Amino acid sequence: MAAAQAGDRRAYERVLADSVALIRAVARRQGVAHDHLDDVVQETLLTIHRVRHTYDPSRSYDAWLSALAARRAIDGLRRSGRQAHREVGDELAVAMHPDERDASSESDRAQQAKRLRAAIAELPPGQREAVEQLGLKELSLEEASARTGRSTGALKVNLHRALKALRGRIHGDD
Repeated sequence: MAAAQAGDRRAYERVLADSVALIRAVARRQGVAHDHLDDVVQETLLTIHRVRHTYDPSRSYDAWLSALAARRAIDGLRRSGRQAHREVGDELAVAMHPDERDASSESDRAQQAKRLRAAIAELPPGQREAVEQLGLKELSLEEASARTGRSTGALKVNLHRALKALRGRIHGDD
């Protein structure tokens, strides 16, 4: 490493290549999973490159490298721990997002649509009309106002009330 610090490019390449085995060993001792070892090695090599000027040639290179590798391994463990809290496991993801072509999913969607149509049919006429024009036909407020002869304000109020009532009926709050 002292030669590398002095500008010897071959020595620098050799010291980096020879460091990989020690970095891997330190990371394994820290408990880094096999599939994350390469990440720790790469992070450690980048750190060596950034801080190589801090190495003191009168001291052990292996001790200096081990300290850097241990810190990068701990950083990797922290990062993977945070990711584990944010990521959804495969089993849960599959359960929450079934295949769209699945027969049970199709049946569920059909039942939900039937419940929604029944709930819309039970709304008062003004609210039902607002849902049909603005929600189902996706007309703008101005277009719905022109078709129904009602003001945009009245349509907004009726739509708001209708959606609140539908949420209550569909989700069982009613």
